[in-house]
Amino acid sequence: MKKFVTLIFVASFALVAQTLAQTPAQAPAKPKPTAGAAGKSAAASYDRTLLRPSVLKDKAPETFQAKFETTRGDFTMDVTRAWAPNGVDRFYNLVKHHFYDNMVVFRVHSGFVVQFGISSYPPVSAAWRSSDIKDDPVTQSNKRGFVTFAQTAQPNSRSTQIFINFGDNSFLDSKGFAPFATVDATGMKVVEMLYDQYAEQPTEEQDQISRLGKAYLDSKYPKLDVIKHATIVGAAAAPAKSAAAKSAAPHKAGAPAPKPQ
Repeated sequence: MKKFVTLIFVASFALVAQTLAQTPAQAPAKPKPTAGAAGKSAAASYDRTLLRPSVLKDKAPETFQAKFETTRGDFTMDVTRAWAPNGVDRFYNLVKHHFYDNMVVFRVHSGFVVQFGISSYPPVSAAWRSSDIKDDPVTQSNKRGFVTFAQTAQPNSRSTQIFINFGDNSFLDSKGFAPFATVDATGMKVVEMLYDQYAEQPTEEQDQISRLGKAYLDSKYPKLDVIKHATIVGAAAAPAKSAAAKSAAPHKAGAPAPKPQ
């Protein structure tokens, strides 16, 4: 019996190593749930409610703050529901159930945006793959410090990914990108320190990131920063105090628009 268990362990280790070694062009099959102690440990790493997007429908407060603790320091978002109700309700439920905890910031395009929102846990990514929300009218402009959901060119395609504008990206307003929160000047100093030397390469590998989770990014892009925790911490500051459009940096020519998973 002991020999049989040992053989299973060796075979499992070899399979994991083979999967992580695959190139982006060789996308593996959708991961299957595993049994045993390893499976239980992975499941315990995230709120199991995240596997049921249909039940996460709480209405958000009219204003609130979300604190993000990262490997570069902390920053806080001031969220205003009236700006984009559908987006804010989705964001509120995600933060409330710790969706953004232990998450890698895979895209940092200097002068353009910081983008994140792919779960570190493949089962969670799979659960949210088709859970898009309806578009909100654009009531604010994508200027420095404003936070917005990423989306495709298709209508009603927002899901879990968000981005923070580094500079004046108001050209995104006409494309339907509706800001819902702001990061103040102090917080933006932290955001600007997030590791940006991998350029756009991780952005082009979002399918791989969704399939393999944080292990893939840790292996291929080990210097990327991580959101350790994201939590609801209180009521938001007045919009006039939280607006972060000052010292806006110009948008880099040719920078691609934010992309979802």
